[in-house]
Amino acid sequence: MTTLRHCSTALAALLFALPAVAQVTVTDAYVRSTVKGQMATAAFMKLKSAKDARLVEAKSPVAGVVEIHEMVMQDNVMRMRAVDAVDLPAGRTVELKPGGYHVMLMDIKQRVKTGDVVPVTLVIDTGGKRETMEVRAPVRAATARSDATKE
Repeated sequence: MTTLRHCSTALAALLFALPAVAQVTVTDAYVRSTVKGQMATAAFMKLKSAKDARLVEAKSPVAGVVEIHEMVMQDNVMRMRAVDAVDLPAGRTVELKPGGYHVMLMDIKQRVKTGDVVPVTLVIDTGGKRETMEVRAPVRAATARSDATKE
């Protein structure tokens, strides 16, 4: 009986650890820390959808403006631009990472420091139906690698 109880508890913890909306899971979410006076930062994460979907919007109470951005090489210069959406092909992991797609948090209301947790709401479109999911992204040092587990 004790083993069954532990298995049930472990299963419940796993289900809550992997938020699912439209069968989208988010892993390795984090936000870069800021320094005094810095008005923008970015959120990064890995998204995986069980069926074709699109990330169409993001929101966060820590920022006045939140946009989905992409870094692209144009005329031998790396440029950042806002995009309308990021495709989430069924069964494939799409990584929002430095130098690629990411969520820009602009006009931030206060400094975000290592150890803080930033709520980010993602809006996912699955063929005309929009659903939201909340991600709680820990803040990491600006120099932290995307696969870092500790500062």
